[in-house]
Amino acid sequence: MNNTFDLQQHLDAVYARYPEADRKPVIGITGNYDDLSCKLGQGYYKSVVAAGGVPLVIPPIADTDTIINTLSRIDGLILSGGGDFNPLWAGEEPSTKLGGINKERDLPELLITRLAYNRQIPMMGICRGIQTLAIALGGEVDQDISDKATVKHSQNADRSEPTHTVRIERDSILDQIYASHPRPLQVNSFHHQAVKSPGDKFRVVAMATDGIIEAIESNEFKSILGVQWHPECLETGLPLFQWLVAEASSYRLAHRTHDRVLTLDTHCDTPMFFPQGIHFDQRDPKILVDLQKMTEGRQDATIMVAYLPQPKAGETFADNVSFDVSGPKAYADLIFDKIEEIVNKNNKYIATASNFAQLWTHKHQGRKSIMLGIENGLALEGKLENLQHFADRGVVYVTLCHNGDNDICDSARGNNTHNGVSAFGEQVIREMNRLGILVDLSHGSEKSFYDALDISSHPIVCSHSSCRALCDHPRNLTDDQMRALAAKGGVAQITIYHGFLKKDGEATILDVMAHLDHAIDVMGIEHVGLGTDFDGDGGVRGLADSSELINFTRQLLARRYSEEDIQKIWGGNFMQLMAQVQYSNL
Repeated sequence: MNNTFDLQQHLDAVYARYPEADRKPVIGITGNYDDLSCKLGQGYYKSVVAAGGVPLVIPPIADTDTIINTLSRIDGLILSGGGDFNPLWAGEEPSTKLGGINKERDLPELLITRLAYNRQIPMMGICRGIQTLAIALGGEVDQDISDKATVKHSQNADRSEPTHTVRIERDSILDQIYASHPRPLQVNSFHHQAVKSPGDKFRVVAMATDGIIEAIESNEFKSILGVQWHPECLETGLPLFQWLVAEASSYRLAHRTHDRVLTLDTHCDTPMFFPQGIHFDQRDPKILVDLQKMTEGRQDATIMVAYLPQPKAGETFADNVSFDVSGPKAYADLIFDKIEEIVNKNNKYIATASNFAQLWTHKHQGRKSIMLGIENGLALEGKLENLQHFADRGVVYVTLCHNGDNDICDSARGNNTHNGVSAFGEQVIREMNRLGILVDLSHGSEKSFYDALDISSHPIVCSHSSCRALCDHPRNLTDDQMRALAAKGGVAQITIYHGFLKKDGEATILDVMAHLDHAIDVMGIEHVGLGTDFDGDGGVRGLADSSELINFTRQLLARRYSEEDIQKIWGGNFMQLMAQVQYSNL
C-alpha cells in the first residue's frame, strides 16, 4: 500500500473546490503585543470565520513597505482592542490616570489605519480600535473618562456578559445592522478611555446613557465603523462581523472588476495647479488627481485638459493665467509640455496615450495613462491650422468654448453672440472631423449644441455634463439634448461638480449615481460615462478625489450592473467613439 502523501494532488483538489470567484474575503486583524509576542484573542478570528471571512493576523510592524504589501492582500481590516495610546501622538501630555501604553502598537496601527483609509478598505475598530480611528483620522480621545462617567465602563463581570446599554442613532449603518435586535442594545464594557470627538470624517452613532461615545461611523460613504465594546465576546456581536465581511466582499469584487475593466475619467483640471508646484508622483494634498491617488482608487487613465479661461470684456488672456506666455496657443503648449515632463520623470508608472490601443497597452503594462484635451477652443487663436498642431501633440478632444462666448460658438453662460456656432466654428468642427479630434460641447449653449450635432459628420461628446432634469442648470443637458446626442451616437459623461448635481444642499456620491441612472434611462447604457472635473471644483462626499473612484464601481456593482455595462460606463463608450472618430478617415 502506498501511503505517500501527494501535496500537489491535495492542493489541486482544494483549488477545484474553491475557484478564484468563490474565494472568501481576507480580513486583517491587528495583533496585540506582549512579552515579545504578537497575541490575539480567539473571539476576533473565530467571529471572522463565523461571518464568512478569512482571518489574517497583522503583527505590529511600523515598516511602510510591509504595511503597504499587507494592505494589498486584505479586503477588510479590524483594529483590535488593547492598552492605551501614548497621548503624545495626539499632542497631549499624559494624564495621571493614563494606563499602560504599548509603544510597539501605536505607530504601526496609526499608519495602517491612515493608509487603509486612503485605499477605501472597509474597517472596524473595536475598543482601542475605535480610538485608533479617531486619533489617526482627525478625532480626539479622552485619556480617562472617570470624572464624567456615571456608568461603569470597566466591568468585573465575564466578557460575555452585557453590563450596560447604548442608544443607537436612527438611519445609521449600526441601526441597519441591529434592525432586528431589541433596543437599547446591551453591550459589555472594558475601557477607561473613549472617543472625545469623532472629527469631521465620522459621526457619532451610539452613546451610553451617561453621554460617553460608544460607536462612530464614516460620514463620507466609506465602509468604516468603530465600537467601544467588544462584540467578539457577545452573542449579539456576530452581525458586526457579518457587516464587515459583506463590505469586504464588495470591496474585493470591485478590485477584481478593476483588474479587467479599463477605468477612464474623461475630464480633469489638475494642470490648473501646475503654477503651485505640485508633486504628481506623491500624494499631494493640493490636487485631487496624482499618481498615488490614482493607484489607491484603481484608476487607469484620465484626460487632463489645458483649461483656457475666457477673457471678459476689457481683459486680455494674460490677465487670467499665472504663466507668462505669448497667447492661448502657447499656454496650451506649456501645459502639455509640463504633462510630458511629469510623464518622463515617472515613465515606469505612467505614460501619455492618444488612442484606444495605447490605453490598453499601458494597463497591461501596469502603467497609468494621461490623455490630452483642450478646454476652450480659444487655444486655436482663430486659426484652423492650429488644429493640426494640437492633433500632432495627441489632443483627443477640444471643448469648443468655456464660460463665455468665443469665436467658435456661444457658451451656456454667454451672450448669444453668434446664435449658436459661428461660421468659423463650422469650419473648426469640420476640420476636427477630418483630423479625428472629438468635438466636445460641454459648456456650449443649447443652440451651439444642436448646431454642432447638425454640422459634425461624427458623433459628438459632452465630456463633463450632468442632467438638467435633476438639477436645473444651463451647463446641464436636457432630456431632449441627451436623446438627440444618443440618436447621433454621442456620449455624455456625468460630472461630479456639486453645483451641477444638486440645486440646494450638499451633493454626494448618491447624487452622482442618480444623474447616471437618469442619463441611462434617457439615452441607454451605450451613451454614458464619467467626467469628474476633479481639480476644476469637481468632487463630492464619497467621490472626493481619484483615490475614492473605487467607490463608484462599488455603487455600480450594488446596482447590479454587469461587468460589461460597467466597462461601458467606465470609459468604454467614450473609447469606442474615440476610436471610431480617429480611424474613420484612415
